[in-house]
Amino acid sequence: MEITDSAASVPPQPLTTGQRNGGDLVVETLTALGATTVFGIPGQHALGLFDALSRSPLRFVSSRVENNSAFAADGFSRATGEVGVLFLSTGPGALTSLAGLQEAYATGVPMIVIASQIPLEGLGARRKGMLHQLDDQKASAANVTKSQRLIQHASGIPSAIQDAWTEAVSSPQGPVWIEVPQNVLLDPVMVPRVEDALAEPFDNPPRVELVREAIEWLTASKRPAIVAGGGARRGKAELELLSIAEKLGAPVVCSPGGNGAFPWNHELSLQSWVEDRYVTEVLEDADLLLVVGSSLGEVTSNYFTLEPRGRIIQIDAEPRVLESNRPALGIRADAGQALKALDEALPTLDRARTEGYDAAALVAETLAKVSARLDAQDLGMERKFMADIREAVPDSMQTFWDMTISAYWAWSCWDSREGQFHSAQGAGGLGYGFPGAIGGAVGLESKGLPPRVLAVSGDGSAMYSIAELATAKQHSLPVTWLIVDDGGYGILREYMEGAFGKATATELARPDFVKLAEAFDVPARRVAPADVREALEESLAAEGPNVVVVETLLRLFAPTHLAD
Repeated sequence: MEITDSAASVPPQPLTTGQRNGGDLVVETLTALGATTVFGIPGQHALGLFDALSRSPLRFVSSRVENNSAFAADGFSRATGEVGVLFLSTGPGALTSLAGLQEAYATGVPMIVIASQIPLEGLGARRKGMLHQLDDQKASAANVTKSQRLIQHASGIPSAIQDAWTEAVSSPQGPVWIEVPQNVLLDPVMVPRVEDALAEPFDNPPRVELVREAIEWLTASKRPAIVAGGGARRGKAELELLSIAEKLGAPVVCSPGGNGAFPWNHELSLQSWVEDRYVTEVLEDADLLLVVGSSLGEVTSNYFTLEPRGRIIQIDAEPRVLESNRPALGIRADAGQALKALDEALPTLDRARTEGYDAAALVAETLAKVSARLDAQDLGMERKFMADIREAVPDSMQTFWDMTISAYWAWSCWDSREGQFHSAQGAGGLGYGFPGAIGGAVGLESKGLPPRVLAVSGDGSAMYSIAELATAKQHSLPVTWLIVDDGGYGILREYMEGAFGKATATELARPDFVKLAEAFDVPARRVAPADVREALEESLAAEGPNVVVVETLLRLFAPTHLAD
């Protein structure tokens, strides 16, 4: 956050334009590591960093709120599989980013966060009252990043960033925090220009004896089932997951984070209906549950109603996840490496012939029950609305979903096809969808891929990121933003009405989103729910950013019948 009306905003010493400084070492190292894009907002203590950007090939995308910059860097990484890079100013700017970093940390998104700091002489509370000063800024990031580093000398910049990059891309992936004081960024350097840097992820294979034990469990099971979480996608384990499921003859359900890890219409696919009780019962009845890249947390366990009766094998790269909710044979490993080892050792098991167990029939029966339950709840409008969105979106297009009723539906019913499904279910904060999509569009564009993406928000969550309409317009980004306006915090409204019979503090005054978008010179339209497909098809074929607003009240589906 830049302050210009204070003597404290003057750099500690005059600089010659084009003179190399610590900021140059930062951008040179990032470039050598393969970075192409930086997200963030300039700030007083980070001026040396941003001056160096002007001498680098890095593209800078300036958001309007630091939290949205973090979401954009997150979306860039998810869309491309590359490391997102975020530049932050000191104090308020750094702190404003933390909710976005919590989502990246919870979801395992690799990011490098470069935050400026007050000058070295002010650190350790030796000089109080400096603008933006925190007693220990990096401590504020400790809960939302893998690690935190303070660089005190310019010569340490290249190695520190290289080490941080290695940590960010090593499973479990996540954001890594680096602080560089103002004077270290500004002071002239004698360090040679950074020409090369290497950051390879640490190997994270499964232990041999655990693979052997898991194979024994898998081959002895008679009714196995598989839960594929976000780690299965991050580990690029899709082919191995498919092979193992077919060898076992095991039903597979994907968590919201794992959506797309298993073919939606495969005969063994329970799709993503983790919040339906019929699917929960299949998992409970399994004599062996193979859980890949999931903690069996709140959503995947159907809000902790899942009570498995069989044994569990749990694979995750993060030690704190293993057995965090259920006793299991815990295998700490990258999901891709673990499933590759299991697949190579696992024989094909024809349970339909040897055990009379027909997993495909069970899957078909279960999905029919799910459909019948929805039929009984009079949700025709909601189901058509979601189906219309799905049909309007090209198969390969990536989508970014905020925490809204539409996203809760999408968690269960969205077939991502060849595209990727991204939502904020990791930490569950509002405001992810639109800035995440901005980052995704920038990333796809940088790789020469079709950059058009779809963001979906409610009216409540849209207000968290409405300022980023300016970002989308400034950079001419091909993001279509669907805002489903129900007049308030729809999920909380429904939860409160269900629990207390009434809702409190959920209704919102909101702007005319169409006029507001047009004030940013962004094309916008308001359509009825029945016309959302046609409106999206036209908007997704247009140039630059645009907005589609639908005023409607969607209801959530119930995971059980009232009589259940």
